Amino acid sequence: MSEDLKSGDRVRVREDYPIGHFRTPVFVRGKTGVVTRKFGTFDNPELLAYAKKGPKKTLYEVRFKQTDLWPDYAGSPYDTLDIDLYEHWLEKA
Repeated sequence: MSEDLKSGDRVRVREDYPIGHFRTPVFVRGKTGVVTRKFGTFDNPELLAYAKKGPKKTLYEVRFKQTDLWPDYAGSPYDTLDIDLYEHWLEKA
């Protein structure tokens, strides 16, 4: 993602299943959440796992409703889960 996201932006997680080391949980791929904060830019851990370097990536905290992640979720409809995701997995929703 080339644009800078800010707190409150709705984002969709890229629905992709590449082979290799990826730090994006499968259960959030294709789901929509809300950016709650921006941590800054870091080396891409997906490349670092293979001792490679590349352009730095911005890391965001994204909040998801648990009922959006798991349709059979039996808890409160207000329960949420915050997950740290890198920019290249996100697109504005």
